[in-house]
Amino acid sequence: MRKKGAFICIEGLDASGKTTQARRLVRELRRKGFKAVYTTEPSPGEIGRFIRTYILQRKRRVPIAVEALLFAVDRVDHLEQKVKPALQEGKIVVSDRYVYSSLAYQGAAGLDLNWIEEINRSVVTPDLAIYIDVPPEVAVKRIKGKRSVMERLEVQRKVREVYLEFVENGRLIRVDGDRPKDEVLRDILAVVLDFLKVSSS
Repeated sequence: MRKKGAFICIEGLDASGKTTQARRLVRELRRKGFKAVYTTEPSPGEIGRFIRTYILQRKRRVPIAVEALLFAVDRVDHLEQKVKPALQEGKIVVSDRYVYSSLAYQGAAGLDLNWIEEINRSVVTPDLAIYIDVPPEVAVKRIKGKRSVMERLEVQRKVREVYLEFVENGRLIRVDGDRPKDEVLRDILAVVLDFLKVSSS
């Protein structure tokens, strides 16, 4: 059994199935004897709760730059409070979203990617980052909200373009998410176990 912790993040469009797969991944890793924990962004902490309640639910409108800064602050706080201590204990931390979500979503909204990278410069680089890829049309069908279908589709298309750029440059590993859940999990688990085998050798 490996002694060193590992930080793994799961990314994807809204309604891509990433939350389901991140939780299932943790359960599978535990079954195999790994000490794995699930976490998410925004975090369960005070800053994360503020983001969920006021920003994501659109109860308070803020400039996109302010939104990016809030996510960055929450990320740093969450890393210090939960992620880093778990890694030091040798646990595998699986995060449902991470810095790539800020780059994809706030970048798609018009913010400069270099600026988003800069305000997140102090955060931990994940050991492994997986992107669950589904067509924007599929994601939009699963999303419920007040926005029009065309508006949601345009947003998801822009977000996917940013994610795919990270796949191309090797920062994310793409897994086809437009398949049955068990097949998607099988591929994610194969990627993760292969990584853990290599990193513990």
